[in-house]
Amino acid sequence: MHTLSQLRSGELAGVTRLTLSENLRELPLEILSLADSLEVLDISNNQLSSLPEELSQLHQLKIIFASNNQFDTLPEILGQCANLEMVGFKSNHITHVPENALPAKLRWLILTDNKIERLPDSLGERPRLQKLALAGNRLTALPKTIAQLQQLELIRISANQLDALPEQLLDLPKLAWLAFAGNPFNRPGNNSESNLNNVPEIASSSFTIQHLLGQGASGVISAATWDIEQNQFPNEVAVKVFKGEVTSDGYPQDELQVCLKAGDHPNLIKPLAQVNEDSYLALVMELIPSHYRNLGLPPSLQSCTRDTFPEGFSLSTAQVQKIIAQMQTVFDHLHAHHICHGDLYAHNTLFDDAANIIFGDFGAATMYHMLPTSQQEKIKKIEQRALDYFIEDLWSVCSERM
Repeated sequence: MHTLSQLRSGELAGVTRLTLSENLRELPLEILSLADSLEVLDISNNQLSSLPEELSQLHQLKIIFASNNQFDTLPEILGQCANLEMVGFKSNHITHVPENALPAKLRWLILTDNKIERLPDSLGERPRLQKLALAGNRLTALPKTIAQLQQLELIRISANQLDALPEQLLDLPKLAWLAFAGNPFNRPGNNSESNLNNVPEIASSSFTIQHLLGQGASGVISAATWDIEQNQFPNEVAVKVFKGEVTSDGYPQDELQVCLKAGDHPNLIKPLAQVNEDSYLALVMELIPSHYRNLGLPPSLQSCTRDTFPEGFSLSTAQVQKIIAQMQTVFDHLHAHHICHGDLYAHNTLFDDAANIIFGDFGAATMYHMLPTSQQEKIKKIEQRALDYFIEDLWSVCSERM
């Protein structure tokens, strides 16, 4: 985190990344002193509603984050930033995306949690676009031009007002990660084939949260112990408390329902109970043994859609083969239940030294049993690409592969 006084004093000369969060209502023009170096600008968590025309003078700028501000229109000046590749305006009040607001080199666009009803046709005229996050808006359709996005690999359109799954997405040649829950066309209650694996409902007062285990876009996972005598569940469990509002992947309630529909599988985290109280939604699960660890790391700003791995990390051929075989059974199980996971990645996979895996994080998962057979087949084909990328990434860190 930097300060306005540091910027004005010249102390930040030559920095490549600038983070300013001081309740700003306008972007200070002193930022132009960084024009020859600044590549990443993070102005999230301010009170900004516009950007100055001079922003285009930041000719090295590649990434801008402006979440949690007061924008109601995506600034048109972004389209004039010659090297801008990543635009993140999550959780503003955006209703309008002008035709010329999207930079020519755009690879990654985040407009999650706004009030957008339509997107410009120019979106389909950004041939480098790989990642598109649109969950939590008011979209009723997508531009037909999206069919031109031959490099698009990940899209989130959950929690919108779509009456039909946009057909132009389903034939994109590189699309691998697709999330579309929480739209009128695929609400689980609209079809009796939901077949949720009902687990008992319990009160949040039944347990006490202990230490944090992890957290993601949709909630916080903690170890918990029981406050009441019971013989139905293990003494120690994990509890995922969902965030109450829309996340980057969609609605927490949709995630809970998909977890229940997925049911039991030896390589999935087993759900035990659920909490459905006002302002408190949670899933009680089996506690994963402590010797399991993350198989991969999330994509970086550079890799965009592909997983990364710690420096020096490697797997043997036997480990890779065993992990792939298990993930294939998970894939088959989920699609037999008409579930598209939407986030099939190594970073959502835990493994141990014996290469046993546990797969989780259903935040982007979607039920698709209510869709036409032709669309179901295409959805499975899309997620097959994600599995292929998963396999490719594992082989890339195999120590014995030539």
